[in-house]
Amino acid sequence: MDQVEKWDNAAATLDLLGTGLDGRYGPYKRELFAKVEGRVLLVAAGTGADFAHFPDGLDITAIDFSPKMVERAKEKARHYTGRLDIVQADVQRLPFPDDSFDTVVTSCTFCSVPEPVTGLRELHRVLRPDSQLLMFEHVRPGNFLLGLMMDLMTIVSRLVGPDLNRRTADNIRRAGFQMTRDFNVYLDMVKIFEAQS
Repeated sequence: MDQVEKWDNAAATLDLLGTGLDGRYGPYKRELFAKVEGRVLLVAAGTGADFAHFPDGLDITAIDFSPKMVERAKEKARHYTGRLDIVQADVQRLPFPDDSFDTVVTSCTFCSVPEPVTGLRELHRVLRPDSQLLMFEHVRPGNFLLGLMMDLMTIVSRLVGPDLNRRTADNIRRAGFQMTRDFNVYLDMVKIFEAQS
């Protein structure tokens, strides 16, 4: 099963599975997304569940590489007060010119990008100089036993969903960003990253 097919299959149940998590982590996302400025790129919009966490009146381009996710996101986009365009696109090969955006936002995205550093380098390319990357992500924990457990669980989880053991902070730096904030939301498995291009 390829990546697009995997996430097309997940589109029908993603909102249901995320209901409890959204209640728990929604306030953190709203606080993070309130920092956006200028033209915004939302990567891996999924079904559009995170649209509700953005302030009104923004100019947002949201992408996802799954046609089924894009279909569902377009339904939710109609309720956003502001400009919200949905584009089917892969973060590893973005269809935008250099220096197109002022802010990039991700939400549980880089657990699912096959080549995460490639995707992050694309984000660096489309961000204007000294612009911001805002990320809400789950990552591989630093604790040895928890990290090992996530490594083992990922053998199964990646067949139908995300990898649970991504070292996203390292990948952000490898892609050329300067980290400005690394905040633990839950232990050191659910994190907020803020970085500059």
